[in-house]
Amino acid sequence: MKKSLLYLLLALPILVHAEPAKQWSPEKANEWYAKQPWPIGANYVPASAINQLEMWQAETYDPKRIDLELGWAESLGFNTMRVFLHDIPWKTDSDAYLKRIDGFLTICEKHKIRPMFVFFDSVWNPVVKAGKQPEPRPFVHNSGWVQSPGAEILKDPEHFDSLKPYVYGVIHHFRNDDRIFAWDLFNEPNNDNGGRFTETEAKDKFAKVLILLKKTFEWAREAEPSQPISSGVWNGDLKKMDEFDHFQLENSDIINFHIYSNLEKTKERVEILKRYHRPLICTEYMARPEGSTFEAILPYFAEQKIGAYNWGFVNGKSQTIFPWDSWTKEYKGEPELWFHDIFRHDGTPYKQDEVDLIRSLTKPN
Repeated sequence: MKKSLLYLLLALPILVHAEPAKQWSPEKANEWYAKQPWPIGANYVPASAINQLEMWQAETYDPKRIDLELGWAESLGFNTMRVFLHDIPWKTDSDAYLKRIDGFLTICEKHKIRPMFVFFDSVWNPVVKAGKQPEPRPFVHNSGWVQSPGAEILKDPEHFDSLKPYVYGVIHHFRNDDRIFAWDLFNEPNNDNGGRFTETEAKDKFAKVLILLKKTFEWAREAEPSQPISSGVWNGDLKKMDEFDHFQLENSDIINFHIYSNLEKTKERVEILKRYHRPLICTEYMARPEGSTFEAILPYFAEQKIGAYNWGFVNGKSQTIFPWDSWTKEYKGEPELWFHDIFRHDGTPYKQDEVDLIRSLTKPN
C-alpha cells in the first residue's frame, strides 16, 4: 500500500468526526422563534397520574385519558404542553418507553400540540421506585410527585454516567422530529424543597446536582437535536444569581424561566432576562393567590410574545388546586380559590372567564 493512501486512511476518522454541537447563537435562536406561533400551553400530567412516573410506566400509561384531555387543551388554542419524563421507564425497557413517547406525540399531533419534554427534576420526593405509586394524600398539593433521578443515584456521582443513555437516547431518537417543540433538561435543579425531605435527600445535593446538570447539557449537545435545549431559572431574585443560574442562562438556546408573582414582579424578571437577547419562555406561572393569574399575566406575555406554560391543567391525582402550604396546613375540602389548574376532572372549566380570556388570546387574527 502506498504511504499516501495509508496516511489518508489513518486520517479518515479525524476528518469525518463531527464537532460537538454548540449552543445556538442568539441570532439562530431568534430566527427559529420567529417561525413559531406564540407558544402557549400548560404543564401537563393526566388526571389519572399522581406523578410523571405513573404517567409513563407501562402499567399506568393512559392514552385514552391523555387524548381526552389534550382535546380540551386544543379547544383553548393551546399549541404546546410541558411534559415531564422520568429515567426509570427508560431503565425498565427503553424500547417500549420510546414507543410510548412516540404514541404520546401522535396524540399531541392530532390535537395540534408540540410538547416540551423535561428530563430531570429536583423537586419533591427524592425516594422513588418503579411499580405502583402511592395514592394521593387528601387535600395536599402534589403529594406524590417524585424527583428524577432519585437520591439513590444522586448520592453517588459515580452513577451519573448511567443516565447518559436515557438523555442521549431519547433526544437522538427524536432529534429531527417536528412534533417536538423543545427540550427542558433539568427542572429547578437548585430547589431545596423548602426544607422538606431533609432526611432522604442526597447528602451535598446541590454540589452533585450541578455536576449532573453540566453533564446533561453535554449529553444533549452530543445528540445534536434540531430543537432548542434549555433549563429554567426559578430563583426569586435574579439580581443575585448563583452558579446554577449563570450556567443555565449561559448555556441554554432559549431563555426558560419560572415566576409565580404579580405582573410588576413578572415584568422585572423579564427585563433582567432580556439582556441575553434570546427568546423568552416562561415555563411555570399562574398561582392565583400569589397574584399570578391569567387575567394579570397572560395578556402581557401575549403582547411580548413570551412563551407561556401555566402550572396545572386538569384537577386530578396531583391535587394542585391546593396551595403549597397544604404540606403543613390542614385543608378539609376544595379551596374557594384554586391554586393551579384550569379544568375539573370532567372537563368543566373552573372559571369560564379564564377560559374565555385564553381563547380570545389564542384565536387567529
